[in-house]
Amino acid sequence: MAAPRSCAVWGYCGRGWSRMMWLGGLPGLRSSWPGSPLGARLLSQEKRATETHFGFETVSEEEKGGKVYQVFESVAKKYDVMNDTMTLGIHRFWKDFLLWKMHPFPGTQLVDVAGGTGDIAFRFLNYVQTQHRRKQKRQLRAQQNLSWEEIAQKYQNEEDSLHSSHVVVCDINKEMLKIGKQKAYAQGYKTGLAWVLGDAEELPFDDDKFDVYTIAFGIRNVTHMDRALQEAYRVLKPGGQFLCLEFSQVNNPLVSRLYDLYSFQVIPVLGEVIAGDWKAYQYLVESIRRFPSQEEFKEMIEDAGFQKVTYENLTSGIVAIHSGFKL
Repeated sequence: MAAPRSCAVWGYCGRGWSRMMWLGGLPGLRSSWPGSPLGARLLSQEKRATETHFGFETVSEEEKGGKVYQVFESVAKKYDVMNDTMTLGIHRFWKDFLLWKMHPFPGTQLVDVAGGTGDIAFRFLNYVQTQHRRKQKRQLRAQQNLSWEEIAQKYQNEEDSLHSSHVVVCDINKEMLKIGKQKAYAQGYKTGLAWVLGDAEELPFDDDKFDVYTIAFGIRNVTHMDRALQEAYRVLKPGGQFLCLEFSQVNNPLVSRLYDLYSFQVIPVLGEVIAGDWKAYQYLVESIRRFPSQEEFKEMIEDAGFQKVTYENLTSGIVAIHSGFKL
């Protein structure tokens, strides 16, 4: 599905998240209006009406974008509940491990693509703040002569706890972003976070902008994965890291048989009972089977220009984390 012609950015203001400005008014965001250089380039590219897959179904490329959008629009409100239910909560460990692999440094600029409900973004902010507080405690222990007021002042500065670290959540689906912003407000995330409506295949950001690019359980839903990977490479700074957490191919025969049975016989039923949408979770199961193997996806990442590409299997290969660097 083509990217929207404008890109809305949300920031925290007053009582909640609100639309702050349009694409053209924020440094680091680039316009895809037809009159802009990018728009002219995009409009000059003819998209062939080739066929692709939507789960096990064969559809046109244009049709797939709309179908995927409808899937996530339908399940957005129950998305987090379904993740907990169908993975028995294990997805939380997988996402925690992704942050451990990232190990962000103070001042890290992160873009989380297809991250609408904010799971990776919130973990990133928590990780940075936790590292800062640990360092702060070590410093305070070494300075026994500080007054109570000085100690309190050090703990009260919320901006300081992020050390200018910032995360941009970019998602093509308005409903997913809406849920993410509601969660951010409910959980008290006010600083270091922005929400952008945008397409993974045509990211509305300048070149060489971010230190880290993450995409968790999102890239298999993209129509042209090669374009999404090229965009990831483009927006990363030299030395930046690409991290992808995605369902993959199970490497244990016994686990594979049990996993297939659970996937096809249980997950769609859970989708119907909890989210009221059997087809959406049937698509989920099928899309996982159509995703490239760990080695094949590694080669795709390398073809996009990344170096030092590696992957690590989690839970017998049910998911894998791929990592690469722009060098």
